[in-house]
Amino acid sequence: MKGLDDMSGENDNHGFPLVLHKDADPGSTGGVAICGFSNVGMVGSIATSHVVKALGLQQLGTVIDRDFPPVALIQNEVPQHPVRVYQGSGVGVFTSDLQFPGHTDVKFAETVLEWFTEGGFDRLFVIDGIVTGELGDKEEGELFGVASTESGRVGLHNANVEPVKQGIVAGISGWLLAEGDRRGFDVTALLAECNPMYPDARAAAIATEALSDLIDVEIPLDDLMADARRIEDNVRQMFELSKNLLPAPDAEFEVNDDADPMIN
Repeated sequence: MKGLDDMSGENDNHGFPLVLHKDADPGSTGGVAICGFSNVGMVGSIATSHVVKALGLQQLGTVIDRDFPPVALIQNEVPQHPVRVYQGSGVGVFTSDLQFPGHTDVKFAETVLEWFTEGGFDRLFVIDGIVTGELGDKEEGELFGVASTESGRVGLHNANVEPVKQGIVAGISGWLLAEGDRRGFDVTALLAECNPMYPDARAAAIATEALSDLIDVEIPLDDLMADARRIEDNVRQMFELSKNLLPAPDAEFEVNDDADPMIN
């Protein structure tokens, strides 16, 4: 693990520094590793935050760099850095509560892989959201999976997770999968179809339920589903409010399709 004296972020061959907390026991790591970032629908960060809370994991360290935004996130009256790692009995979690620019994706992925390898973990699960354009036609989104090993692919089939047979997985998740294949790491991505317009806790719950089956660890979902319903209710209320506040279009501004040469 790197220390505070190595925070330049200039060496692109390595990840960002992971600084252990005071009294943290680095020898307690190992087992299953789970990571999630604040990407589309915030599915990854919502799911990993729920796993931390549901399993009572303890914070092990913080990922920091001088180029990160100087912010503290307050949760339950406690200020924290936005990128953190947690550890419990046989389960470790890497989570980020902020969305970073795309040019940092590879470096964040390498940070996850350094944590994974140096922590002695056996398997890495990545939780992320995807947008397919079909979510509006269904009551809830689907869950797709990709694994870097044959055993991981068998696990997805046994858990009834729809495999991605052809396509592209971009960003941090894509890099982790490709590096898993290249370096022989057991990496599985759970990709939940989500709504990109708001934090999709329901999609996070679908991914977390599958994760629970795949790692054979009970993760209660009641709180997460309650969050999903609350978020959805708030979004509906805001949508209805916005419809009521928007004025009806004036007749003089109505478009005549027949007269507009740009139509059709």
